[in-house]
Amino acid sequence: MKTPDQQKEDAAMTRITTLDAAGIGLDETVLADAVALYTHLHARPELSGQEHETAALIEERLDELGVERLRCGGTGVVGVLRNGDGPTVAFRADTDGLPILEDTGLPYSSSATGTLPDGTNAPVMHGCGHDTHVAALLTAARLLTAHRSSWAGTVVLLFQPGEETAWGARAMVDDGLWEKAPRPEVVLAQHVMPRPAGTVALRSGPMATLADSWRITVRGRQAHGSQPENAIDPIVLASWMVVRLQTIVARELSPRTPAVVTVGTFHAGLKENIIPDTAVFSVNVRTPDEQTRETVLSAIRRIVSAEAAASRAPEPTIEEINSFPRLVNDASLTPRVTEAFVRAFGQDAVEHAELGMGSEDAGWLGDAIGVPTVFWGFGAFDRDLFAGEGQPMGNHSPQFAPDARHAMTTGISAALVAILSFLGT
Repeated sequence: MKTPDQQKEDAAMTRITTLDAAGIGLDETVLADAVALYTHLHARPELSGQEHETAALIEERLDELGVERLRCGGTGVVGVLRNGDGPTVAFRADTDGLPILEDTGLPYSSSATGTLPDGTNAPVMHGCGHDTHVAALLTAARLLTAHRSSWAGTVVLLFQPGEETAWGARAMVDDGLWEKAPRPEVVLAQHVMPRPAGTVALRSGPMATLADSWRITVRGRQAHGSQPENAIDPIVLASWMVVRLQTIVARELSPRTPAVVTVGTFHAGLKENIIPDTAVFSVNVRTPDEQTRETVLSAIRRIVSAEAAASRAPEPTIEEINSFPRLVNDASLTPRVTEAFVRAFGQDAVEHAELGMGSEDAGWLGDAIGVPTVFWGFGAFDRDLFAGEGQPMGNHSPQFAPDARHAMTTGISAALVAILSFLGT
């Protein structure tokens, strides 16, 4: 006997594998091909800006479908699927992986490596699920091509590189994206999340926060470890900075204002008996609005400078690593997509998304030309994993392992439903 939750999931999955209202069926052959494409991509991730094989594969699949295509932003690929008169809709799928050593135990686990900007060789994993995004959008394009009588208009397929480093969307725009491709009326995008299969989550208004990453270089004076009086110890100094930075959210912001300050890396020294002359650490900041962003970033500058002065050290150097825009779902179009999801998936499968502290650069694609955006999360995990206090490992974890079939079923269907809410006949 199945539990009510399992029955609910079965009902949702039945709805989204038929899509009768749209006249497009996601049959077993198409689904199996999509799963094979996803597992192929999962085993071959590439770092931001290095998505050469991924881009070539996307181009090959678009050629097979007869979809016109072009390169934009280096490793970005744009497909233009035309089907007569009608609106133009853009759909973004990001393509890059992360420097993570995969630990999922999947038979198609990644053993790929890549080179970081500093020349370091690193393991690479699709630890954020961009492989699901690519496979879902390519399969949605396949189904739209095969069922042209069900829709009319133009779909601009945006396979965007470099989302993890916040340069990909901007690079495509700066490379003339909207001069080369048809101007859309809306930009759609989705992201796989640690949620039950057959569900989607979205909201009007902010869907992701602003994010800024800085590299801070602290300079001291080198000396022998036995002669600390001759040194200005940058490790001790930088450590005080790291601790003090944690007081910004706790003591300089209202408890009602969400923000995060994370120190993600810390490097200093080469030998235990040498006090080095530099220490370098990186900071990642998440804030909900421009005012809070400026408050936090100004506080970081003040604290770093003041701690250095207190230790008689030179002024530290602050370098920007990346900066993400805020992602805002259009208030007039998000209800339209939400209603389409409810019709396709069922009321219980469509949830109101809470504002998390994640970041996204998809907003740049539409903001660059004053076009609205609608972005949502979709589930790709067996509902049993959420029983009790259970929760699958989330994005950016080495154990992040969406169920291939669930990911493809939900991701493809959500993409089709959203596109057809604007182009469906």
